Amino acid sequence: QVQLVESGGGLVQAGGSLRLSCAASGSISSINTMGWYRQSPGEQRELVATATQGGSTSYAGSVKGRFTISRDNAKNMVYLQMNSLKPEDTAVYYCNYRGVLRTYWGQGTQVTVSS
Repeated sequence: QVQLVESGGGLVQAGGSLRLSCAASGSISSINTMGWYRQSPGEQRELVATATQGGSTSYAGSVKGRFTISRDNAKNMVYLQMNSLKPEDTAVYYCNYRGVLRTYWGQGTQVTVSS
């Protein structure tokens, strides 16, 4: 199994920045994709960004240019640097791990952006 522990969420004013961290532990596959999803009240969970083991990244159009996903494979960690935050970014952010056998999710961390 894989366990995901998130940190870094909080309250920030519009235009501010936050950095989310996710630490993966357990049976880590040599081939995996890690990423971030988010979900706001009344909305479906949506993809924010992903990063492969080899460093390839993908972003949702709404965050492209503002958010940056990065990985530290030696530490089995993934980060999400969020800049120029907008109230629309307010959501619960979930760390995601896609391995060979199955997908795992973190418990989520709240990000609130005030106007």
